[in-house]
Amino acid sequence: MIKPDKRKSIYCLRQEGMTIREIAQSLHVSPTTVIEIIRQKGEMPDLPRKDKIEIDLDLLKQLHTECNGYVQRIHEKLSDQDIQIGYSTLTRLLVENEIGVTKKQRCEQVPDVPGAEMQHDTSPYKLKIADKLTKVIASLMYLRYSKIRYLKFYNTFNRWNMKCFFHEALTFQGYSAPVCIIDNTNLARLRGSGKNAVITPEMVLFAKQFGFEFVCHELEHANRKAGNERSFFTVETNFFPGRSFESMEDLNRQALEWATVKMRNRPVAKTGLIPAKAFEHEQPYLIKVSSVISPPYLEHERGTDQYGYASFAGNFYWVPGTKREHLTILQYSDRLMIYRQRQLLGEYELPPFGVKNQKICPKGQSKPEREPNNRKKPTTYEEAALKNSAVEVAQYLDFAAKPKEHAKHRFIRQLYYLYKKLDLRVFVESVARAHRYGITDVEIIERIAVFKMKEGTRDIPYAVIDLEFENRESYLEGKFADEVDLSIYDNLMEKKDE
Repeated sequence: MIKPDKRKSIYCLRQEGMTIREIAQSLHVSPTTVIEIIRQKGEMPDLPRKDKIEIDLDLLKQLHTECNGYVQRIHEKLSDQDIQIGYSTLTRLLVENEIGVTKKQRCEQVPDVPGAEMQHDTSPYKLKIADKLTKVIASLMYLRYSKIRYLKFYNTFNRWNMKCFFHEALTFQGYSAPVCIIDNTNLARLRGSGKNAVITPEMVLFAKQFGFEFVCHELEHANRKAGNERSFFTVETNFFPGRSFESMEDLNRQALEWATVKMRNRPVAKTGLIPAKAFEHEQPYLIKVSSVISPPYLEHERGTDQYGYASFAGNFYWVPGTKREHLTILQYSDRLMIYRQRQLLGEYELPPFGVKNQKICPKGQSKPEREPNNRKKPTTYEEAALKNSAVEVAQYLDFAAKPKEHAKHRFIRQLYYLYKKLDLRVFVESVARAHRYGITDVEIIERIAVFKMKEGTRDIPYAVIDLEFENRESYLEGKFADEVDLSIYDNLMEKKDE
């Protein structure tokens, strides 16, 4: 095949007056080919491919329906009808004629118009938070024209989190676009996809408060919200590198400052546009968000224990009052509000992410002395004491005390009690032997310790007594105290005998 550049050269040389023979000799092409290229004016011929075997399209459609789209079975049925065709050729015919396959369409191009639309999407990440690898989900909103962003991270992201994020983001920036482009997520979509997507009534009513509507882009057309996709790339290359995060709250604090301060005043690379100034120009075209829109909440029903605690999300909230009554808990994004028969009993701040098994009181009140009825008793102190006692014990705990085992705390408590009863040398040797043989039963470890003491290889440790106790003030005060009269107990014994 003659390349396009060579074809154009042949045609140009002929136009300049060179003979066909001279062109053929200089470019090492046959004169017949030169004549054909000149006739085609140096252009590549558009020759449609002609298959040696022609198959009726109606037959292909019929077989595709009968075989439920399985090409291998279609190929077998064609062979049974003495129609010999290659498997790859059959696949190509099905694709070219769009039988069971829909050709990808180009993504529509939408111009940047002030106040036209905003975009939203989420992206999962694994970040090192407080020296621990944690899975988080980034939620990002993007105004298409002014390039304004709002970013926040969640440990999980559901429909309620989506509502909280939109309320927080739109309230912060004070304006909303009439359209929000999203992917075909089931957080807002009821059924269908793309232009045929039906948004859930719940999310339709929520968006109506802010004056916008959700619109799903077509399947595999993620470029429809390219600004949002590009923003996630900026998060990965500009926000994450060189930063450390102490907690989930610290991560979101840095993300808020980065998105709403740094990136708003940073010029866009290609156009030099500054998002903050573009947002000021775009505001007259946007919908102003009302300041009286109530934040989203979830409603939960709870009861209290005998000490006045209501459990929620792994923590215990103390409720003022004296009775044990049915309560209604309203969960907001940053706080809880507890009601009893429409009467507000207390407002509580939500604890930081990951905090569990804590007693929480309403604002302005101190924690009560009594413990909740079902409060878990962790073994953090006992585990630390055991690991600090000896290296062998720490290695054994890593082997025997599995983090997700149901009886982990019971095992640590039993081992700690044994540690308090035995001499440290006997305890360490017994634990090391249990580790060597893979023993995880504390009773067997205790029998190992008894066996070692019966061997006589260890002396029973003497109790260390401080002989200076006689000089202590408390001892001197009690030394000259009157003797206790115990005759009352003798009388009790005589009465019992009678």
